[in-house]
Amino acid sequence: MLYLPLERLESAFPQAHITLIGLPWARSFVERFSHYLDDLLEFPGYPGIPEVPPSVGKLSKFLTSVHKQCFDLALQMHGNGTVINSFTALLGARIHAGFYLPGYYCPDPNYFLPYPDDQPEIWRHLRLMEFLGIPLQGNELEFPLKDEDFATIQQIPSQYVCIHPGASLPEKRWSLENFAVVGDAIAARGFQVVLTGSESEATLTQALAQMMHCEPINLAGKTSLGGMAALLSRASLLVCNDTGVSHLAAALKVGSVVIFTNSSQHRWAPLNCKIHRSLSPIFLANSYLAVTPEMVMAQVEDLLFKEVVIVT
Repeated sequence: MLYLPLERLESAFPQAHITLIGLPWARSFVERFSHYLDDLLEFPGYPGIPEVPPSVGKLSKFLTSVHKQCFDLALQMHGNGTVINSFTALLGARIHAGFYLPGYYCPDPNYFLPYPDDQPEIWRHLRLMEFLGIPLQGNELEFPLKDEDFATIQQIPSQYVCIHPGASLPEKRWSLENFAVVGDAIAARGFQVVLTGSESEATLTQALAQMMHCEPINLAGKTSLGGMAALLSRASLLVCNDTGVSHLAAALKVGSVVIFTNSSQHRWAPLNCKIHRSLSPIFLANSYLAVTPEMVMAQVEDLLFKEVVIVT
């Protein structure tokens, strides 16, 4: 999930043509958020940015094309700017703005904000909007769904909980043994367990399914991003590591229990603590208290079974 304040930009500049510079996969993102974005330019690679190998020829061709479009504003929102600010300057926009790290090069103090490293990820970007004088409209995420997104989930039982055991980095993953305990406990409470993940995580979910006593439905690698969102939108709850699917649940306002193993809870935890619970290890002077299945189930039960109080 991308924390880009697209709604704020579109509201502030309703007549503007807004182009996203990103990786090829972002084309589907632009199509889904077409009410905010008009176009995608595929990032050509740049020294210091690991996602795409830099190529002088591709970069030169890209910049020539961009200069012809005569952009009014280039907004840099890729990290703290220490690497990417020089790329932003090369775009040739009339104004460029973004973040910079104190002690490093600041392209323009009127348009570049010291990187708010102490803020949750969502608010880092909103602070930039605030700094640039663009009115804020809340801090909620969104993910619009399409009819075709629901095609792959027609056979799922009505009451189910999604468990997502994967994460981009192995060190961010809670143990499969713990997930198995939680999955069986959820099944014992009358919910179908649905295992989710990317195609590369299918072996992970298969191993988890074999550890469980109940019979989960394994959909790892079988859903698109839209299909995953549709699946989550009808789920009773999500249990996952700190990874992208937790932000998708936040955008869809689906309750979640997010387990932090080796990442910053302050930075990445969902902001709405009423429907999202985050757990992380506790480090004391001479001890380490890990997140246990019992701790997770306490939050699961609170979210699944808490009473609804109606005030008349």
